[in-house]
Amino acid sequence: MRTVRALSAVLVAGAALFGPAAAPVLADSATPTPSGSASAESTAGPTEAGTTFRTAAFFRQGLQATAEASTGDYLYWVFPADTGQRPTVTASVTLPESTARHGASTWRIDVYDGLRRRQPCMYGMQSKAAAKEAPSVELSCTLRPVRPWADAWDDDPLPGSYYIRLTVTGLPEEDLGQPFTARIGAGSADKGGAYAGGGSLAAPLVPGATTEDATAADAPSAVEARAPEDGWSSGWWSDRWIWTVAGGVLGALAGIGGYTLTRGSGRPSRVPPAV
Repeated sequence: MRTVRALSAVLVAGAALFGPAAAPVLADSATPTPSGSASAESTAGPTEAGTTFRTAAFFRQGLQATAEASTGDYLYWVFPADTGQRPTVTASVTLPESTARHGASTWRIDVYDGLRRRQPCMYGMQSKAAAKEAPSVELSCTLRPVRPWADAWDDDPLPGSYYIRLTVTGLPEEDLGQPFTARIGAGSADKGGAYAGGGSLAAPLVPGATTEDATAADAPSAVEARAPEDGWSSGWWSDRWIWTVAGGVLGALAGIGGYTLTRGSGRPSRVPPAV
């Protein structure tokens, strides 16, 4: 009976730690999960784009940025991404009337981090050709998960600003200058402790920001102006701590159960007295 009770306690503890309450920690969605309402007002972002890195239009994840421009222009936006997030950038380009076009066109989005290093896409249609009759073209780019820190020689995505650049890379020369409309979005899947590290940056990679900016309280800083809505994470906490503690508790319970089982099996069986 002692053995049964010990094993039952182990099973109950395991169910409590790894049951439905812990399920969200393991959730991994390949699609971005922007926060907030899906209404048009809550998802409205900037209605124009910058033409350089320095003039990039800022928006936060979960919002939709729009712009009207002419084919051949370079358009720039910037959004913040924090530790543990895996950002996905989407772009929808509404093309000019097909009767005004002379041929197919190819469109492309690129994503750069705060150091203006181009970040490769894990998957997605980063560049796509649109036929002459196509009314629009859809693009997407899913980055690698953002890490809290990296070695100097590494180009891992780090917390900070991420720039989106949209442009047409191929079209007939006669079509240059024709108007088009772009809609840009960004969202992240939360990767959590699976990509946590043992350190953090002194300040997120936001152009113009320094360590003093991150700690100053007397005036708004560039870090604060380009931070996620709920602020930057501290870098030390992740759900890896939960799994570490849970593993230690289950290991201790398993040891107690094994000891009880071994002790019970080593006892001599009682022989009933002779009549």
